Amino acid sequence: MVVAELAAGDVATEADFRRVVIEPCRPVVIRNLVGRWQAVRSARKSVGAIQDYLARLASDRPAEAFVGDPGLGGRYYYGESAGGFNFVRQPMSLPEALASIVDAIGKADAPTIYVGSLPTDSYLPGFAAENGLEIIPAAVRPRIWIGHPSIAACHHDNFDNLACVVAGERRFTLFSPDSIGDLYVGPIDHTLAGQPISLAAGADPDDPRYPRFAAIRGKALVTTLLPGDGIYIPKLWWHQVEATAPFNILVNYWWDSFAAGPDSPHTTMLLAMAAIAERPAAEREAWRAFFDHYVFRPAGHPLAHLPENQHGILAAGGQGRLRAIVMRLLRL
Repeated sequence: MVVAELAAGDVATEADFRRVVIEPCRPVVIRNLVGRWQAVRSARKSVGAIQDYLARLASDRPAEAFVGDPGLGGRYYYGESAGGFNFVRQPMSLPEALASIVDAIGKADAPTIYVGSLPTDSYLPGFAAENGLEIIPAAVRPRIWIGHPSIAACHHDNFDNLACVVAGERRFTLFSPDSIGDLYVGPIDHTLAGQPISLAAGADPDDPRYPRFAAIRGKALVTTLLPGDGIYIPKLWWHQVEATAPFNILVNYWWDSFAAGPDSPHTTMLLAMAAIAERPAAEREAWRAFFDHYVFRPAGHPLAHLPENQHGILAAGGQGRLRAIVMRLLRL
């Protein structure tokens, strides 16, 4: 299955982007979204040109690089021993990492390296000014990912994600949020880079440990992005990202398009897990009914049978009062 596609001109403004792309909560590829960027134009010339461009902007702020053996093939993953990984984290500046990545291109015995999720405002001051994107809020700041061929294990983000390819190619394989039960998700507190990953998506197709994955493998959405292309991935959509060229750069933006206050739904879920997950099955079902009624609202607003002026803390805009009650209860 393929991801829906638009042209950059179809979402020329922030309002267009929100209405056409964000509100449906489905992945969308936007071809040549950032093709005008100076970084993309440099990358299209040569690896040397984009290296020179980034080196001109780069600060010496310490970063953390993932470094693996040549045989790793860029598949950064868990290690053989419990609690370990198949790579090491090495501190180095962005200019050092960039030089190491470029110098190793084409060398079979060289390690595989990537640096990721670096805020450009800190590591590449001036990048955002020279490579702007008007369709997202100005407060949302870009991050950059640079490296050799790699496979980012199938994971989800708790924020909306707009990812833009600057150099190389990226293949995205996406699964909907309701696939979570068939993805065989790993630990939530021992992760490669912050988010839990699907163990099944990265395993052999016939791995007997993950029998339910076969039912959803054919439902994956797959697309390949070239330099200048972007993809919008709604929060909670699972995605595996493969960088397939010898040298790859991605810039992405994370934000919550529907934030209703300072609290994230993920934090709420963790608290619900602590309070509910180990209660008896019958009681969990009772709480499920209450969550459906008050939170997920399949039948509409829980107080729709009353005039709006009697909705109290459940009235529109009442999140602040609800939060105050919760914070007071948590302090008890």
